[in-house]
Amino acid sequence: MDRAAWVAEHRVRLLEQAVDAKNLSYSPYSVFRVGAALLLDDGTIVQGANVENASYGACICAERSAICRKMVDADLRTKQIVAVAVSSDNEAPCTPCGICRQVVREFCTPSTPIFMPYKQWTAEADRPEHVLVCTLEQLLPHSFGPDMLHLEGRGT
Repeated sequence: MDRAAWVAEHRVRLLEQAVDAKNLSYSPYSVFRVGAALLLDDGTIVQGANVENASYGACICAERSAICRKMVDADLRTKQIVAVAVSSDNEAPCTPCGICRQVVREFCTPSTPIFMPYKQWTAEADRPEHVLVCTLEQLLPHSFGPDMLHLEGRGT
């Protein structure tokens, strides 16, 4: 089965986990809940949520919290991210912020699909018009990534 078909098979579960992850949000200042979910190449899904701080600058977005969870788990660290989903309570799609786009670029390929459910998406009423899907390349065209550093042969 090719990767796109495999991701499609796990799509609803990934979206459900991103929507559910909003409940993990700590957002007393903005009251803007965001949940994210990463689909790994073995079918594991890692959730993340935004965590705010009174100093604002110390906040972390849902996408980055999910990536941090993956990277500090020894069992997940070597697995590849094959899809990302991001959800908020907005009626419009919640696209990753600029910082998150760059962090996602560090751990994903430009062709990685990013799913953004909106309009009160539910698994029971899963409709394509309620999910914006873009590749990372579409969200971050002409991106700078680890491949640009030409680190081959430097012990990386």
